[in-house]
Amino acid sequence: MTVRCPCLLGEPYDECCGRYHRGEAKAPTAERLMRSRFSAFAVLDTDYLVATWHPSTRPTDLDLDPGQRWTRLDILGTTGGGLLDTTGTVEFRAHYVLDGHRESLHENSRFVREDGNWLYLDAIATPRPGLPRL
Repeated sequence: MTVRCPCLLGEPYDECCGRYHRGEAKAPTAERLMRSRFSAFAVLDTDYLVATWHPSTRPTDLDLDPGQRWTRLDILGTTGGGLLDTTGTVEFRAHYVLDGHRESLHENSRFVREDGNWLYLDAIATPRPGLPRL
């Protein structure tokens, strides 16, 4: 049975984000890196997440919760991050289930390309409506 890729582009996992996770290809754009990182969260691939995290912001330890099930990624917009760019941002909403509760994470993530590799730099969380800004 072919498993559909968690990034929801419609391709089988092995032909989509799986090839990035296995190191067979590099994400060509910031959006594809974002999608591949979402898929890495979904399949609990911490090695890929660490490898695609910029060294200046990379955490020393990354523990993923196997009880957190990532269910959908919505790309809301991109700025830069193309084949000829060196920086880019991707605004997204990632949906997940944790302890039986449906939640979502809305972020604007920043990416940089160094030595031909797109890397996740950091994110600016988008406040939920009704919550005060700090």
